[in-house]
Amino acid sequence: MKTTTEKKTKSGLKNRPEPLSTASPRQIDFSRRKANRSLDTGRFLALLQADAPKFFELAEVVGNWVWIQFADKQPVAVTRVLAELGFHWNNARKAWQHPCGLFRDEASPVDPRRIYGSYFPADLKPA
Repeated sequence: MKTTTEKKTKSGLKNRPEPLSTASPRQIDFSRRKANRSLDTGRFLALLQADAPKFFELAEVVGNWVWIQFADKQPVAVTRVLAELGFHWNNARKAWQHPCGLFRDEASPVDPRRIYGSYFPADLKPA
């Protein structure tokens, strides 16, 4: 039998939280996202440095891909910007990853840093 009552937790909160705001948030420009995902590593790093310098400071190049990792979960506004830049979330590696035009069908069982090495491009740029 189907019921219309909602289960509540012991604290009285609903299982599914209501949206914090009814205002429509900035939507992702998917055409820009698609174009950004096809950029090679050098062009993407230049775009990242120009459009999102704080993300550039966190960017790690792993092989030809660009990764960004945060200590904590980021707000929706940050994840939208990352998505529009062309990043996707990799839950297994707990990192935002940008393919830089090199798409893979399957994940590597080994940490790609061990295979390809990695570096932080912000460390290479003069201050």
